[in-house]
Amino acid sequence: MDAPDWHALDHADALAHHAVQAQHGLSENEAAARLARHGPNQPPIPPGRSASARLADQLRAPLVLVLIAAGAITAFLGEWVDAGVILGVVVVNAMIGYLQEGKAVAALAVLAKSVATEVTVLRGGKRRRMNAVHLVPGDIVHLAAGDKVPADLRVLRGKALRTVEAALTGESLPVDKHHHTLPADTPLAERRNMAYAGTTVVGGQGAGLVIATGAATEAGRISGLIAGAPDLATPLTRKMAAFAQLLLWAILGLAGLTFAVGIARGEAAFDMFMAAVALAVAAIPEGLPAALTITLAIGVARMAKRRAIVRQLPAVEALGSTTVICSDKTGTLTENAMTVRALWADGKCHEITGHGYAPVGELRIAGTKVGAGETATSRFAANIETAQARETLLAGLLCNDAGLHHEHGEWVISGDPTEAALIVAAKKAGLDEATVARLFPRLDELPFEAARRTMATLHQVEDKRIIYCKGAVEKLLPACSGADHAAIEAAAADLARQGMRVLALCRRPTTADFLLAQDIEAGLSFLGLVGMIDPPRPGAIAAVQACHGAGIHVKMITGDHADTALAIARQLDIVRDGGAVLTGRELASLDDASLAATVRAVDVFARVEPEQKLRLVRALQANGEIVAMTGDGVNDAPALKAADIGIAMGMSGTEVAKEAAAMVLTDDNFATIEAAVEEGRGIFDNLVKFITWTLPTNFGEGLVILAAIVAGATLPITPLQILWINMTTAVLLGLPLAFEPKENGVMHRPPRPPAAPILDHVLVGRILLVGVLMLAGAFGLFLLALERGQSLAEARSIAVNVFVMIELVYLFACRSLARPLWHVAPFSNLWVWGGAGAMLLLQLAFTYLPVFQQVFGTAAIGWQAWAEITAVAVLALLVIESEKALRRERR
Repeated sequence: MDAPDWHALDHADALAHHAVQAQHGLSENEAAARLARHGPNQPPIPPGRSASARLADQLRAPLVLVLIAAGAITAFLGEWVDAGVILGVVVVNAMIGYLQEGKAVAALAVLAKSVATEVTVLRGGKRRRMNAVHLVPGDIVHLAAGDKVPADLRVLRGKALRTVEAALTGESLPVDKHHHTLPADTPLAERRNMAYAGTTVVGGQGAGLVIATGAATEAGRISGLIAGAPDLATPLTRKMAAFAQLLLWAILGLAGLTFAVGIARGEAAFDMFMAAVALAVAAIPEGLPAALTITLAIGVARMAKRRAIVRQLPAVEALGSTTVICSDKTGTLTENAMTVRALWADGKCHEITGHGYAPVGELRIAGTKVGAGETATSRFAANIETAQARETLLAGLLCNDAGLHHEHGEWVISGDPTEAALIVAAKKAGLDEATVARLFPRLDELPFEAARRTMATLHQVEDKRIIYCKGAVEKLLPACSGADHAAIEAAAADLARQGMRVLALCRRPTTADFLLAQDIEAGLSFLGLVGMIDPPRPGAIAAVQACHGAGIHVKMITGDHADTALAIARQLDIVRDGGAVLTGRELASLDDASLAATVRAVDVFARVEPEQKLRLVRALQANGEIVAMTGDGVNDAPALKAADIGIAMGMSGTEVAKEAAAMVLTDDNFATIEAAVEEGRGIFDNLVKFITWTLPTNFGEGLVILAAIVAGATLPITPLQILWINMTTAVLLGLPLAFEPKENGVMHRPPRPPAAPILDHVLVGRILLVGVLMLAGAFGLFLLALERGQSLAEARSIAVNVFVMIELVYLFACRSLARPLWHVAPFSNLWVWGGAGAMLLLQLAFTYLPVFQQVFGTAAIGWQAWAEITAVAVLALLVIESEKALRRERR
């Protein structure tokens, strides 16, 4: 049976639905029966796949299949050492992927821990403390400030009950709770008669009826969304998979063609089979998967230095492909710290500077500054009525139950963030809460209540007594006499348009010993207004602008109010004046096709629920976008996992969000994303450089073998010599490209089109050109050596060295795929020079040492052969650079 809309039920009907009395609660026997029926109050953690299944998945990747084929072929040829090396690469790559698996299971485990807590419950008419895991639907739970809500509750009663739901809904302010019924279509973030598992009580007290536990709670439902979100391949893995499949078919096609041509020429079937095997070995880029892994790992190290921790290797490159960043507002683009920004008093609006909860900043009043170091308390005590703006801050400090403490080098708050913001503002003006409390001792209070929307405190000031109160403007202003109501309302409206929460502060002399509600219903003196907001992070504005400059769209997706979201988005330059905001309620009315069209035009989404964040990510992906999703709350986790790359906040982020993300920012700074995108683009550039460098060798080797078969000549290079070339050059010459520094202007170009292949037609043409140059140089000098009467071993040694020398000079050309090599700082990557030197030494050993001659069938060659090899390599480099120059001229 479907659960009713609990927020739309009267609390008495909700109790009747669960057959429980508010004054008695469930009996122990009934609770035990329900526990057996509903299960423990924790999200279910599905069993993970077996280790063998996870490892098998790693071995199904196309590039790994290419490597396995290479290992099988070399084993078939009896070259067990080479086969072992290749299969060792397979194991390394498979283990890396294997260890990256299981993030969804880990996220669910963290979620289960986050909900477990101690709770006060009414059982059999008596209150008792118990582990929240034993709660069942129908239990009556008592809440007090500081408690974590243990399950989803329908509020039965409450006194000034307030909860913080930012991690679940994105709402940056505490939410007042009441027991009254609400319309059935009320969005999750506006269900004031509900308290949700995992949120925190920051004020008041109350009681609620447990209506959902475990997987049935909102938090549990989110765990289901995390488990159900597929592990999406990144752009790189998708393109590499397509490239590997194309490579497999090309290898099989060339091998088959070689065999067919040889048979047509009357050659022996076995010899042609071995030639086809040699071609297959030649065409397989054995070093490519290892180079891919190592290049990404180097990128991980670079990003870690820039405060971005990558949990999944392909995510390094995915950032460079990103076309849209979907960012949560609270705690990501903003500081997640309510801050008083404006003080309106004496008919003037004054600015309060500073960030977060640190009491560092300036109070700018009528052209002057009062810093936090000035002692102002004594002046208040001497003549409290002289400075209305200052007394407004004093009222906010006195009419306050929050706390501000300096712990472990950070300023932390206790209680309501709104009240904490008032303390910080007062301290910036030189007021010390301890001194003020001693000079103005509190005698009584009227706590904040949602219905009244005000709070008041009574204080002794020498021989006088004064009431200070704060609350909603529309509640306090009618009780104020002698105030310019029109000016105050206009000022409040102006602050509200800026996305601020506006509070009025008032005072009233009295002779009473205690407070009554009617004491603040008339006769108040208006002091001023304070406007507070969760402000943008200091570096977020520049980071958003940098993303726009790089062709990346930034969209804000939040559970906060539409006006607040739009105001922050304007400050961040995410939208300009006139920009639109789409609410969760409006989003829910759109089908998938309409939503896909809408997300192209709208950049701010407010009052959005977890499933809707997931819908937005998928709608953008349906439009062909590469989506990065940032966030820190439980409510962000499903979308973080579904995005092409999920980015969690390391400091303020929940563990659930961190486990669901592919990358974690250690400084919680949106600006770090810009640095990570820059690194990602540089890493992809280096991958393209490596692929452009390595493939001509495989293509050229295949062409040499095919040309020999067509010409009826002896093979210029053997399968073992091909493996030598491929494996040694990939390590010594290819891998240094992974250390190549980023080229200038990497953040001044648009993202790569998502559908674009790894190699464009220009690079494909260059690969073919270099492959043909290798064919001409190696096969030509091989035939020339035989004509001069040199041995087959000498001729093959010359052919192998031609391949290596052309690869070596081509390496320097590949340091920039567009610019001439002399425009690249020669010593900006010393690894290239070290690899080139090591490769030359290794080739000398390959050619002259007896042990290498015996294993690889080589022979010593003279200086004339080296001169010819060098000339061919230099000529090839000139042709390559000429082709690059022609391409530049045609642009």
